[in-house]
Amino acid sequence: MNYKLFILILLTLFFFSTSSVLARAALAENYIDAFSFTFFRLLSGSIVLLIILYIRDKKLNLSLKKNWISSFMLFLYAIAFSYSYLNLDAGIGALILFAVVQLFIIFIALLKKEKLTSQKSIGILIAFLGLTYLLFPEESFSLSFFHVFLMIISGLAWGAYTILGKNSSDALYHTADNFTKTIIFTGIFYLLFVGQTHISFNGIALAIISGGITSALGYVTWYYILPQIQIITSGIIQLIVPPIAIILGVILLNEELTFKLFISTDIILCGIAIAILSRRKKTN
Repeated sequence: MNYKLFILILLTLFFFSTSSVLARAALAENYIDAFSFTFFRLLSGSIVLLIILYIRDKKLNLSLKKNWISSFMLFLYAIAFSYSYLNLDAGIGALILFAVVQLFIIFIALLKKEKLTSQKSIGILIAFLGLTYLLFPEESFSLSFFHVFLMIISGLAWGAYTILGKNSSDALYHTADNFTKTIIFTGIFYLLFVGQTHISFNGIALAIISGGITSALGYVTWYYILPQIQIITSGIIQLIVPPIAIILGVILLNEELTFKLFISTDIILCGIAIAILSRRKKTN
């Protein structure tokens, strides 16, 4: 893995982690409702990406025939993500999200007959032992099943979006096209399911930062990265997001840092390191 790609991966994972913290900050403080947060997040992301695309190409030539499935998956991820964070902490939500993403991506990769080495398998197993340890029930630990279910839906949608991104030949164009088309799905969702909304300056600001910076730029770099790495590797490295989100949640949102969180985070990172470094060790 070259240094440019490595830096882009780290930057992208930081953006992913920050998205969880921004959503939780906006929704936990009731600055904005979940639908409005999603709408302003996707709208601002679309505007930023279209501006960048226009600066690059000097024109906008979005297609009405392509990217509808990936756009819907992006919308489904975003809407379920927002509603789940009405009840879940930033770190725990990210943990559930990317655990589901990892399982989905592994399943798809195996269907595509991508090789799963023994060392990579051990790394994945260790990482999931860390996830299992963190989520193991205790008297002082409880989760809303409904909001966990929403995050599972979000994870499946993001996993599908990731798989579809493997075929992207122009990361900026496809991400801009996807974001723009999500506005249509957002409008349909509003007409079918939303009865009341509320917004504030703080809520809109957090949604715009989430959409225009962490989401728009993060997803462009992610679509640029995906064709250069294996499907399984793309799932493994996303397991770095939950520990980062947990740390940011503790620092920025005063979420509790427990011994259990600390140990499980170390186990997860250890497993990721083993899985990712397996190819490098084999080639040395």
